Amino acid sequence: MVKYPIYPIRKFLSPQTDKDLYVNTFKDHLKKHSFVEEPHRHNSYVLVFFTQGSGTHEIDFSTFTIQKGSVFFLKPGQIHHWSLSEDIDGFVIFYSEEMFNLYFRQKQIKDYAFYTSLNSRPELLFDATESKKLIPYFEAIVEEVKDDKEWRQDVILNVLDIIHIQIARKYNAIHIVETHLYNRKIKDLEALIERHFRTQKAPSFYASELHISLKHLNRICQEILQMTTTSVIVQRVILEAKRMLTDKRLTVNEIAVALGYEDYSYFSRLFKKQVGKSPTDFRLSRI
Repeated sequence: MVKYPIYPIRKFLSPQTDKDLYVNTFKDHLKKHSFVEEPHRHNSYVLVFFTQGSGTHEIDFSTFTIQKGSVFFLKPGQIHHWSLSEDIDGFVIFYSEEMFNLYFRQKQIKDYAFYTSLNSRPELLFDATESKKLIPYFEAIVEEVKDDKEWRQDVILNVLDIIHIQIARKYNAIHIVETHLYNRKIKDLEALIERHFRTQKAPSFYASELHISLKHLNRICQEILQMTTTSVIVQRVILEAKRMLTDKRLTVNEIAVALGYEDYSYFSRLFKKQVGKSPTDFRLSRI
């Protein structure tokens, strides 16, 4: 067992593509990059739309079914791999946060809840009618990449953002009341947890940073995420523990310390309570 590789966009580049962008049909993507069926990470955002075929997609230790109309959206650093049927096809796009944010300026990639929501699933299923509307956008991007025309990047990024909007409309209709006043706080909480989860486990710390009472923060988490603030923090810690356990070079004790737990026994009990397996048993199950 080895540490899962992190693939930068440049690993997939052809002479026609920008260093911050990779676009291809999924069938052609697999012809040159069959290694993507092994567990790995990306340093970019990943958007995949399947138009035919089947299989499974494991993302951060959760398994999702692939079917016609499946759309997956991954953030940098997520571990994933595929198990795919031979007739699989669709579209795949990798793109950097920096490229997107610099181009749009007034809009950030993290403004889209499907990439940032703490309780988000990294998938949606578009029915036949919805897929029929979505396919021409992906096809347009693939065609733009093939030709070195004037304003090529402008076309690609604007069409890509139309795809974002189509995904966001469906995602928000299912998962979010978009005008809810608590959504902004949840987004800010996620950013804080991402920066501090290794060193700060107390909900009171996050309430203080958000300038609200702990009672109010718990109310927000319960209403939007259906869990306590403590559970939200622990969930992020456990995800990172799972990722680190895939690297055999790290001992379980080293992982516990890196995640802010000097008491190895406490960390092991917490992990087993959340996962149903001890850290060692979880590691062995990933071999």
